Amino acid sequence: MVGDDVREVLIKIVIFAGLSYLGLSLLAYFVQHRLTYFPDTSRIVPEAAGLRGVAEWVVETPDRERLVLWRADAKPGQPTILYFHGNAAGLANRAPRVAFFQSQGWGAVIMAYRGYAGSSGSPSERNNFADAKLVFDKLVAEGIPASDILLYGESLGTGVAVELAASRNGAGGVILEAPYTSLVDVAATYYGFLPLSLLMRERYDSIERIGKIGAPLLILHGVRDGVIPFGLGQRLHARAAEPKRLVEFPYGGHSDLYWPPNDAGASVIDFIKSIRSPKRN
Repeated sequence: MVGDDVREVLIKIVIFAGLSYLGLSLLAYFVQHRLTYFPDTSRIVPEAAGLRGVAEWVVETPDRERLVLWRADAKPGQPTILYFHGNAAGLANRAPRVAFFQSQGWGAVIMAYRGYAGSSGSPSERNNFADAKLVFDKLVAEGIPASDILLYGESLGTGVAVELAASRNGAGGVILEAPYTSLVDVAATYYGFLPLSLLMRERYDSIERIGKIGAPLLILHGVRDGVIPFGLGQRLHARAAEPKRLVEFPYGGHSDLYWPPNDAGASVIDFIKSIRSPKRN
């Protein structure tokens, strides 16, 4: 019968579609780590990246991995920026940012996640969180007051900075460049047809932690960001406690907020001046 033939074809289409969807979901589950982290493993010394007054600092973790960091000391009375980079490239790509911090007299400590820029091991949400706390605690143990440490997160690193600020009280301030609510929400902008809340292991759930931050907060986000939608930064800002500030860049994308016509550097300078006034001696 014609009706039976049509029914059989429809059943086959439904089965094929279901199996295809299941296959895509399994593929996404098993490759999600590769879709999250894009490390440059090259270990480059600061001098080779054009920096002066910056030293390489190697920190051993409790599980015997070795973290490579770049470190520049702050001038007297100035803060130290503890910087967490994005999910791609390595330390050398952030050399201009370190140079900018130095030009203001600020100290800078930038940590290469495991598997990046000479650090051993493999990156993960759990490892990145633990390593960030380890470095923060070491700086405090060396005599840098927590209030003189400002946490700066870039892209993926905003999740690390938020978690650290929520779990370690006393940081002088938090700066988030192109932040997100969670990686699940970021992935939904590209793969919203998949059951991401069930599939994703790496979540960086900043929206659940941002309200625990008591330090002054600055969020920088480009309205034209094609990687992390501006709306996610807005949502994160709305959930945060005061004092907080959102600076939006109408012409800003994802990685160009320090380039003309944007001027994120000026916003960062104003923010740090405002939270550290009157200046300490």
